[in-house]
Amino acid sequence: MLWFDGAVSNDPRTGFDLRDRGLLLGDGLFETLAVANGRAFMLDAHLDRLLAGAAALNIPVDREALRRPVEDLTAALPEGGIIRLTLTRGAGPRGLRLPIHQQPTVFAAASAPWSPNPTAAEVRLATARIRRNSSSPTSRYKTLAYLDNVLAVQEALDQGADDALLLAVGGQVACTSAGNIFIIEGERLLTPSLDNGVLPGITRALVLNVLAPELGLIPQEVNLPKDSLFQADAVLLSKHPRSRADFERRASSGLSYDGGCSGGPLWRRAFALAQPLPFPW
Repeated sequence: MLWFDGAVSNDPRTGFDLRDRGLLLGDGLFETLAVANGRAFMLDAHLDRLLAGAAALNIPVDREALRRPVEDLTAALPEGGIIRLTLTRGAGPRGLRLPIHQQPTVFAAASAPWSPNPTAAEVRLATARIRRNSSSPTSRYKTLAYLDNVLAVQEALDQGADDALLLAVGGQVACTSAGNIFIIEGERLLTPSLDNGVLPGITRALVLNVLAPELGLIPQEVNLPKDSLFQADAVLLSKHPRSRADFERRASSGLSYDGGCSGGPLWRRAFALAQPLPFPW
């Protein structure tokens, strides 16, 4: 199901300007939202992040132009689903220079209903050769330039893993290919700081500001060495259908991790609190 030019359609074919800079240059932004019980989860937070990215990239767009496609698709998804909202700079002349007159393109696509199953199933991560660049807008904002993530996750899959662990240029833990990383050490819940090329995830903010305090955990944003993942009481991944990390021995470190952190009281409390959410954190 698609939203384009003000209308919802089940036909994936639609008129699209082949000069669009989002298509040719990855010049744009996107957000992915879960829909459940007739609402898009944390819609305002997603729109805030998208608008912040648009302002940073100098893409003129107003909030209502972004809200409408999400609300229209949400109304068309009575059983819930996932919506991807995309904003591009629009068509432009050949070259890299920003167009003098910009006409941004907004469209959205919805996928089939998704029922999350938050369990302590094992997730295998392999360390990617690609590093996160903290100075790049592609790390700070959710841009259409996702080739690093595409190649990183394929590298992990080729090694028999489920997802990629991406490190910062300095070697600190950054994130997975599609989400944030948290570790539990005693009463502390730690996550890599944004200075390590980490995307400011919506779920990340929810965990730090709401979930961790409600669980009696002390949230902290820190520089995490890779070894800390193997020494943690628990490793949590956001935006992943499974929530326990098991790191491949061959992930360029020579370290192994037996995944023996699942099933404890912290896990049970975390899953109990996350259960009402339309996606796992």
